[in-house]
Amino acid sequence: MPANLAQTVILGAGGHGRVILDILTAAGGHQVIGFLDSDPSLAGRRIDGLPVLGDAGLLPKLKQNGLNGAIVAIGDNGVRRAFVRTIEAHDIPLINAVHPSAQIATTARLGRNVVVAAGCCVCAHAQIGDSVILNTGCIIDHECMIGTAAHICPGARLAGHVTVESGAFIGIGATIIQNVRIGFESMIGAGAVVLQDVAPMSTVVGVPAREIKSAPSSAEFAALIGVTRAH
Repeated sequence: MPANLAQTVILGAGGHGRVILDILTAAGGHQVIGFLDSDPSLAGRRIDGLPVLGDAGLLPKLKQNGLNGAIVAIGDNGVRRAFVRTIEAHDIPLINAVHPSAQIATTARLGRNVVVAAGCCVCAHAQIGDSVILNTGCIIDHECMIGTAAHICPGARLAGHVTVESGAFIGIGATIIQNVRIGFESMIGAGAVVLQDVAPMSTVVGVPAREIKSAPSSAEFAALIGVTRAH
């Protein structure tokens, strides 16, 4: 392995993992040694020429053998966050995967474990949080703020001063006008045109976007997170 390349592993051997491998290969700077995946049936297989080494339990051994970088290639926002905690517990640096064709303003800021896919445009003073996916060809205009573990799908377009809170999902081809706030864990449907703020944990679809699923009540939310209310 060339001495100037960081030894890196990709957590997640599905389609998103293959995309990240392609990005890292195109960008250079990292020597990807293989994938880790929790599906035992994948262990020992090869994905685009690289082995599936096993599951995340191998991280300590890999670190002892020189691993000095990891990135989580899991589309589900909550699961992606959980695997980041696992990597951090082993004190392994989280890297970013930025495709060479992406356009990122010099004043934009990226967190850790960020994916910026081919053809993305990230404009002036945008702030991209940890574990965000900016998928193929999306546009993040000036001074947008994208929260931790949000996913901006291919072809989505965010105008200036849009805030996307943690864990939100912006569907493929969606459009969000300027100064709108997208609440945490909310979902914007494919092709939706969002003209006003979206409540946390709600779902909106259509042109213009309308709510089809509202945020859970306090009792429903307690049930979702396993909290038993006192009688």
